[in-house]
Amino acid sequence: MEPSLRLVPAPSPKHASLKETANSLGLHDTLEYGPRSFAAEVATTSGIRDRLQNWQETQDNLHLTMQRNLYGLHMPMRLLMERQMVTHSPHMPALRRSNIHLDILMGRDETLECADFMMPVSELAQPLSIHGEMEKKLRM
Repeated sequence: MEPSLRLVPAPSPKHASLKETANSLGLHDTLEYGPRSFAAEVATTSGIRDRLQNWQETQDNLHLTMQRNLYGLHMPMRLLMERQMVTHSPHMPALRRSNIHLDILMGRDETLECADFMMPVSELAQPLSIHGEMEKKLRM
């Protein structure tokens, strides 16, 4: 992750098509542009889809870069270390896993997403035996 002050994700890299890589005879110039890729020519990608897929990562990078500029290098490093520690927290295998600590560190504690309140019935059902679930986890 390189420091960047981008507000929106960068546009996806352009793939060379036959029209852009044609030589004077109208053929693909392999020596100058590399081997021709039919998959890149056929695949149509939307710019908005690429932006939406990289939105959270870009916003996180902007937030960490601004913290680095304001407080110094220790602040984003500390925040990333705290995220890593919270991510690897042990939990009871039988109970539903909720990582509110990571949501707070990521700044998502005040947002409401579909996954927060629309979960499948299988996740709502409590197990009959927590001890049995622990034995499965520990292979006893």
